[in-house]
Amino acid sequence: MAKVRKDREENKRKGIYLLSGYPINTGNRILIITGENYSHGFFLLRFYFIYLCTRKRKTLSVRYNMEIHNELKELSRFLAEYATCLMAVGVQTSRILRNIYRIAESFGYQCEVTIFQKTIIMTLHDVDHTHSYSRVVQVKPLALNFAINSRLSALSWQAYDEHLSLDELQTRFQEVISRPRENKWLVIWMVAFANAAFCRLFMGDFISMGIVFVATLCGFYLRTVMMERHWNHLAVFILSSFTASLIASSAYLFGWGDTPEVAVGTSVLYLIPGVPLINSIMDVIDGHVLVGTSRFINACLLIICIAIGLSITFLLTGISTL
Repeated sequence: MAKVRKDREENKRKGIYLLSGYPINTGNRILIITGENYSHGFFLLRFYFIYLCTRKRKTLSVRYNMEIHNELKELSRFLAEYATCLMAVGVQTSRILRNIYRIAESFGYQCEVTIFQKTIIMTLHDVDHTHSYSRVVQVKPLALNFAINSRLSALSWQAYDEHLSLDELQTRFQEVISRPRENKWLVIWMVAFANAAFCRLFMGDFISMGIVFVATLCGFYLRTVMMERHWNHLAVFILSSFTASLIASSAYLFGWGDTPEVAVGTSVLYLIPGVPLINSIMDVIDGHVLVGTSRFINACLLIICIAIGLSITFLLTGISTL
């Protein structure tokens, strides 16, 4: 008995368990099954089986968590770029939020977004808040573009109705934002015609309409060139307003036409920030007071810059009353 006990202790020390004569490799231990301690060996086998199942379950759980995390990360990156693009092209806040929520819901997630004039804070999470990913992005400066506005809104419905994958969604998004804008010269001429029509709308005669057309053509071209060179937008509005009003003041100085005051007054209407003003009011009505107020203040600054350009023209030409 003493010898058997001594052999058992020696086997335990070496990592060998005698169960029934058949060695079983368990990594760093060897099980040899004998009839002496069958119940003890069965317990060890069951314990080892539970250990393997637990380790596999943990491995699968970690892998699943990593997949969810990576999907949240990639989707939040896309939604952040999508939201900043919408904000930059002049979309109202409520519409941006609806589009983001629609895309997130198509992937089975929920999104919480806080939008400011220059910053967007976003948190994407699953339904039970087990996994989440947050991101803070800066709104990139872009020109107003109603075509991108409508196409990106349609893209959110495509993602919701067709259950697009993230790769397909990103491909379509890049196709939308990479489309070339309208021809620069076509836009300049159309804006000039539109502003001349405004002059006629305010009872200006045809001579005043022609002067306003030329003034708008020069002022808008100057604005386009300065924006392409990334000048400060406030300075752009001051110089554009000054250029257009100075050319239009020729009708007043030389007595051209019967309505020179209409020509001067309507020569800067192409600069009025109508979209920011409308969006600011809609944002305040929808309850987005901070971003609505920011947009309103920015629009008021642009209007003040237009007034400064007009004032410089009046000072140089000596026009005191219209």
